[in-house]
Amino acid sequence: MSSVRVSRHARTRMIAAVATVCALSATPLAPRAVAADTPPYSETYRPQFHFTPAQNWMNDPNGLIFYKGEYHLFFQYNPSGNSWGNMSWGHAVSTDLVHWKQLPVAIPQDDQEMIFSGAVVLDRDNTTGFGTRKNPPLVAVYTSAQKASGRQQQALAYSTDGGTTWTKYHDNPVLDIGSNNFRDPKVFWYAPTRRWLMAVSLADQHKISFYSSADLKHWTHQSDFGPAGATGGVWECPDLFPLPVDGDPKKTKWVLAVNLNPGGIAGGSGAQYFVGDFDGEKFTSDDSGATYTPPSGTVMQGFESGSFGDWTATGTAFGSAPAAGPVDGQQTVTGFEGQAFANSFHGGDAPTGTLTSPAFTVTGDYLNFKVGGGNHPHRPGSVLGDQPAPTGETLADFEGRTYTSPIGDWTTTGDAFGAGPAQGTLPDQGQVSGYLGNGLVNSFLNGDASIGTLTSPAFTIDRKYLDFLIGGGYHPASSDAPTAVQLVVDGKVVRSATGSNGEALNWASWDLSGLQGKQARIKVVDDNTGGWGHLNLDQVVLSDTQAKPSSTETAVNLLVDGKVVQSATGDDSENLDWASFNTMAYKGKTARIQIVDANSGGWGHVLADQFTTADKPALNTTRRAHWLDYGADFYAANTWTDAPGGRRVMIAWMNNWNYGQAIPTSPWRSADSFPRRLSLQTVNGEVRLIQQPVRELTGLRGAGTRVPSTRVANTTAPLAVHGSSLEFQADVTPGTADRFGLDVRTGGGQRTRIGYDTATGEVYIDRTASGATDFDPAFSGVQRAPLALHGGPLSLHVLVDASSVEVYAQNARGEQVTLTDQIFPDPSSTGVDAFAEGGTAALDHMQAWQLKSVWR
Repeated sequence: MSSVRVSRHARTRMIAAVATVCALSATPLAPRAVAADTPPYSETYRPQFHFTPAQNWMNDPNGLIFYKGEYHLFFQYNPSGNSWGNMSWGHAVSTDLVHWKQLPVAIPQDDQEMIFSGAVVLDRDNTTGFGTRKNPPLVAVYTSAQKASGRQQQALAYSTDGGTTWTKYHDNPVLDIGSNNFRDPKVFWYAPTRRWLMAVSLADQHKISFYSSADLKHWTHQSDFGPAGATGGVWECPDLFPLPVDGDPKKTKWVLAVNLNPGGIAGGSGAQYFVGDFDGEKFTSDDSGATYTPPSGTVMQGFESGSFGDWTATGTAFGSAPAAGPVDGQQTVTGFEGQAFANSFHGGDAPTGTLTSPAFTVTGDYLNFKVGGGNHPHRPGSVLGDQPAPTGETLADFEGRTYTSPIGDWTTTGDAFGAGPAQGTLPDQGQVSGYLGNGLVNSFLNGDASIGTLTSPAFTIDRKYLDFLIGGGYHPASSDAPTAVQLVVDGKVVRSATGSNGEALNWASWDLSGLQGKQARIKVVDDNTGGWGHLNLDQVVLSDTQAKPSSTETAVNLLVDGKVVQSATGDDSENLDWASFNTMAYKGKTARIQIVDANSGGWGHVLADQFTTADKPALNTTRRAHWLDYGADFYAANTWTDAPGGRRVMIAWMNNWNYGQAIPTSPWRSADSFPRRLSLQTVNGEVRLIQQPVRELTGLRGAGTRVPSTRVANTTAPLAVHGSSLEFQADVTPGTADRFGLDVRTGGGQRTRIGYDTATGEVYIDRTASGATDFDPAFSGVQRAPLALHGGPLSLHVLVDASSVEVYAQNARGEQVTLTDQIFPDPSSTGVDAFAEGGTAALDHMQAWQLKSVWR
């Protein structure tokens, strides 16, 4: 169960990963209101063949069991609202994994506990005594989250009427280790020992604990697994199950699925898996004990000489020489090679500086190195070092005791802005920085709960740009409750900006082209009472100079022709891990490596070591892990118990804690992935998990279209396929193109790109132009998955719904990756195109089907 504590943790990590910048939009996408007479399950963005609750918030699927002809889907549910809270078990059933009937809440929260994730089993032998041998009970083993203490305990509830009504066990909890991070039990019957087994997460220790019991009431600890694989966030929602390898029932392996947040391969939430053996007490991964050896190459800089040599340092952050371990005030540093490394923690997080290599000629395919420290990525267009305020007409600098400015008095409504500017940080607020002088607009007065507006007098637009410093919450003008600075002309909002969930102010700029000579007002809006429900503003200037944001990065950058062409950052950790720059496109060019610490806040330092030219990329721990899905929206993955025919079917929460509570859906929020059948296959000598949509999907197929073979050369070619609910299978053969593939949900300037990058050998989903993306800074982006084609075609099996894309990609050798992403396109964007960039590609085969709605 991803609790609200975890969602805040994820958001903290997201804040650290995003520089304090503004989201600017000349024509922001407005949220779509749901008309009172809109039929259920026909709202904008409502999935038509994925499960969603009729209304309210949903997250983790749990308690999955097949019982008496029905698949039971329990799920984390808020019966009272459209955001996380009041965690109870929702309930739905299906006879075919496709058509779902939502039932009343199964296990509601109460004054003492919230009902976090868990499992449901059929107690056939009535080991609990909750039923009878003739009418064995269904038993839910769930995490009881204590409201008063935050302690997480394992508890029981049981049903003797097929899962309709549930009774909590009078002697709960049945397992308590005194922890606030002990959750999400997956329980199953293990026939060889005739005992119940539990896999449960020690979330903050990156471990899965295994327990056994004869009666589901008394549990004995057996063993722990982990840390292993990806450990960038808390471990949650484990699942453990056997599968035959290559269809041979005599050759069985066990799969341990572990969800983690943050630290997923696409950022934020993710789901990894381990293949290995289980003996009823201990799980052993096939990868256990394996050490990683990076590709060999030529070391350019390992910082072993005792000095920086011909590398040039600025500022004080990096000290006078490489560090031989942690410096004063720093935690233990691990992962560096040899005896020394670059470390910008000299003097703590506050100092800044750079460390730059001499110029060199790029000769290799890859530049591999180790990086650690803060997660503050480079932002293109940002400027290193202090920059002067832009010159021009200052509309407000907020240095007075009241909101009086050179253009007159600003007016307020509500109570968020008070009677005058704030003098820095307000009570209970995080440290505010980046403003000039002593005063600024700060709507944290009385905390995030206060709301209001601050509006300037009218002024004439007579310069090219409007520059200003902005920070605070990221709640765009298009959201239901914005924290935004708006430019109002003729009564209409023509420009809008918002913070980035950080207290540091940074420069932003509006291009005023087409507005010259018009009368305008600036309106500062705080209509948000939730987390980061406030805004910071300072130094509003009409100028002919466009202000650029100051860098707040802690990054290793590759500079070619003086420009940053590739960048990597740490993971808010003192451990150095491998990273890699693909330098194929820059061979023969002059380059430099620059290590940058431009951040003086938390985790405001960077670690770097072992710069090596090589023919192959080095892979960090996250990239070396085995991922169930490489998309951004596949979390809390779990499988059904007792599915007919012994098949193993998985479903996941199709959302991400980075932005899950901000997605623009109403009156529901969140969907589940389409169910997938799992198998284990030997691919290139290794046992790997293979996934396919369950066969019941074919029952939804409507009209089919076979697309003739199509050659594409440096263009985008519309195909004779349209729809917002589609399934298609396609084979695309690369020619000379750098990138090629298919675009879905196209139209009106929108598209979601399903592509292949020949330079990196990766399948990707690009949702940067997919529709509504401005509701959270972590949403827009490109998700990638490694898949070498070995000269063969790319085979795609794609499911497109009103607000999601699921991609099953495979090469000719049977290697497979999956990617699942939410998208929020306009309903009119229904086209499908083929594309190729930088050369040619051929669409050899494509069969597409319209998919019927499961709700009508």
